[in-house]
Amino acid sequence: MVDRQLVTAQELAKALNLSVETIWRYTRDKKIPSVELSGRQYRYRLSEVMTALTGAAHEGTAEYQAATSPKLTYDDYLALPEETGFRVELLDGLVVKDPSANVLHQRVSRRLQRILEDYFRQVDPGGEVFNAPLDLTLSSCTVVQPDLFYISGRQQAQVLQARVDGAPTLVVEILSPSSARKDRLQKLRLYRKAGVEHYWLVDPEAQTFECFALIGGLYAQVAAGMEEEEVSPEHFSGLTIHLRDLWGEAAN
Repeated sequence: MVDRQLVTAQELAKALNLSVETIWRYTRDKKIPSVELSGRQYRYRLSEVMTALTGAAHEGTAEYQAATSPKLTYDDYLALPEETGFRVELLDGLVVKDPSANVLHQRVSRRLQRILEDYFRQVDPGGEVFNAPLDLTLSSCTVVQPDLFYISGRQQAQVLQARVDGAPTLVVEILSPSSARKDRLQKLRLYRKAGVEHYWLVDPEAQTFECFALIGGLYAQVAAGMEEEEVSPEHFSGLTIHLRDLWGEAAN
């Protein structure tokens, strides 16, 4: 690598054996010199960065391990450069990226949002249904962008100008091959810990719909359906979801 050549954060991270997220954090905290271009783009000179770090970022050193161990926070998340084609979330201090949703995912999300908006307009006019991308902060180290979530009328104080702060009543994640494991395991644990009362998992490819409710501090499946069945989620009186309306092409 040419010493005076400007390099990207990805190239710098590779050269120093650091994560890209660590490079972004050092940039935000002004721990390393950088050249800011238009659109929140940054470039670096390797020799200047290594001088600033005084060798702390070399592989295998205690300093390197200490530098990468702190969890990222909401402020760090806000400083991350935007990446076209990805949804970025912060899960317990770890940056997680997923490819943007495909057409089937978006169709199912749009249809379900209509159903939920019609339902909550009747039973809770002060409530709101939000869709991604919108930041939902569950803690200082967890920022998610659920596909859909419902904030009740009693929770309106949680709706801020740029984000929603605190556990919603309902979160819906629409699975894709790249996100299924994360949604079923990692995010389920985080939603449970945050106290999200209801968590629904919708799989457009498998055509399954699962409803979980927080009971005794754990999620229990309270309703489920597949293909063209009907699902009546417990605790949502009068709501029946006809799954054929979610998967069918005629519902575009």
